[in-house]
Amino acid sequence: MIRSYITISVFLVLCSTANVFGIKCWSCQSDTDPKCADPFDNTTVPITNCMKEDGKWPMCRKIRQKVDGEWRISRGCALLDRSEIYSDRRLCLKQTESNETIIEDCSCLDRDGCNSSGIISPMPFMMLISVSIVYYKMLN
Repeated sequence: MIRSYITISVFLVLCSTANVFGIKCWSCQSDTDPKCADPFDNTTVPITNCMKEDGKWPMCRKIRQKVDGEWRISRGCALLDRSEIYSDRRLCLKQTESNETIIEDCSCLDRDGCNSSGIISPMPFMMLISVSIVYYKMLN
């Protein structure tokens, strides 16, 4: 009986472990889908698997650019050399090309869907509850 609880616990932990070779990112453009703009509405926007490719690591990217007075947002995958990744947090760069063109490029790799306006993942909370139930049953 205890062996089955341990097996279930190990399975749950393995299922919750993030894949270091991929990340899931929102993929859309606000000029073709208004829900891609901020505030972000991901109810109809697809989330895409971004995989490691040619030695480059996948990250999520959100590009916000103002061209001729109009803001456009593009969300999707990006590939960077490992040497270009400074931390597991968000990295934003801002570039002004002229008075009419502004580009803000934010990349992140700390969690799936991190290129949204803001997202809270229920996975850690669900894992805590699952493991707590398993150990409670094991002790009783």
